[in-house]
Amino acid sequence: MKKAIITLERGQEIELELFEQDAPGTVANFVKLVNQGFYNGLTFQRVVRGFVAQGGCPDGTGRGGTDKIQCETAGNPHKHVRGSLSMAHFGPNTGSCQFFICYDTFDYLDPWHTVFGKVVSGMDHVDALRRGDVMKEVKIINSLNITLM
Repeated sequence: MKKAIITLERGQEIELELFEQDAPGTVANFVKLVNQGFYNGLTFQRVVRGFVAQGGCPDGTGRGGTDKIQCETAGNPHKHVRGSLSMAHFGPNTGSCQFFICYDTFDYLDPWHTVFGKVVSGMDHVDALRRGDVMKEVKIINSLNITLM
């Protein structure tokens, strides 16, 4: 099982479990970007209390992106609940690099956005996020906490 660790600028860590079986393309895209160092130094450019914290925009505006990927909502058993990690997009099959973490349950998002992971520790740090908070480093680990290259 793959996990990701987001280390914030002030040292707090958010640990994410990734759902490889249920969203393989989305997880592969995220892992590829993490391993390229893409997210290092980027911000959470959108934080809406009670809704989502969104990050991963290369230009910090919420409009930037990378190569487009397909949505993986059909048959995905994971729902948009508190702590869910989901792919942001501008329409079907336009996700790329931006992701969001839910602060609550939003079932109306389930058929539109791919849930590809969940927060397993550090949700208190997600709760404390402010717009512009920096992801100092994002890395992928396996279930044995060994950094994967």
